[in-house]
Amino acid sequence: MAFSYRCFVTLLFVLLFGVFNRASISIAAVDDPLFPVFENWISEYGQVYGSLTEKLQRFQIFKNNFQFIESTKNRGGLTYTVGLNKFADLTNEEFLQRYATYKTRSGSKASTPFMYANLTSIPTSIDWRTLGAVTPIKDQGNCGSCWAFSAVASIEGINQIKTGNLISLSEQELVDCDSTCKGCSGGYEYYAFDWVAKNGGITTETNYPYISGTTKGNFKCNTTKTSDHAATITGYQFVTTYSESALANAVANQPVSIAIDASGSAFQFYSGGIFTGPCGTTLDHAVTAVGYDTLNGTNYWIVKNSWGTSWGESGYIRMQKDISSTAGLCGLAIEPSYPTK
Repeated sequence: MAFSYRCFVTLLFVLLFGVFNRASISIAAVDDPLFPVFENWISEYGQVYGSLTEKLQRFQIFKNNFQFIESTKNRGGLTYTVGLNKFADLTNEEFLQRYATYKTRSGSKASTPFMYANLTSIPTSIDWRTLGAVTPIKDQGNCGSCWAFSAVASIEGINQIKTGNLISLSEQELVDCDSTCKGCSGGYEYYAFDWVAKNGGITTETNYPYISGTTKGNFKCNTTKTSDHAATITGYQFVTTYSESALANAVANQPVSIAIDASGSAFQFYSGGIFTGPCGTTLDHAVTAVGYDTLNGTNYWIVKNSWGTSWGESGYIRMQKDISSTAGLCGLAIEPSYPTK
């Protein structure tokens, strides 16, 4: 009995200490001046946590991200801004695992012709959004399908340029049906171009709607829907690599899929202006170059992303153009490709 009583008292003490300790942590978090900011952020983005423990863990991550944002703002001299967005409770590692899953290809990147190689002149600026060749910003959600969104945006662009019809096409068809890629686990936009060409076309967003953003997975290919073609392409080509001037030749003629290094916290929390880095050249995210222009002497690319309108400039980012590195900012000139029609 004595032994049992001592065990009981010890167990009770441990339980009470645990409750007291958690309560102390909770009180400390609530008293933190940043906690109301966190609560407002939760309300704005509709975030839901499964437990108080998870909420407190996410608050600590939020605090770290908030401090990064504030320190970046205070640096001065930047041509871009950062701010809280829907990724504010994710570590940079979690952010990359969920949203930056592009797979770079191996082997020669000059295996196909480049039809725009010998252009003698191109416009000083172009914006395919104002020319009617870009659909509204979409959101890949919690699925590593950036490759599909990049490919679809380029196909939507060339289809409008050639036919005059801007049609929102289906990323879900690619996620489900292109077996050369890995659905929500990543893929290649040029493989997507190849699949669409061989399939005879791609259907509309309405006919084959995107659901992987919330379900976090890909599904069995609906072959009935894949036979309903809303747009066709003949194939794809690579832009001459490590050349921003070659990329400009291509973008002057159509939207172009590009791969970039999106791994930095500055990119994660970009909110506006001309982004100048820091970033590397390890390609991990696919986006679409839809134009280029100049502001106050700084040349920049207009890039369509697939993280919804709450990120960046209503879903877009302006990235510095014509930098000293032949790879381009964040490696954007390493692996550009585009569909042909």
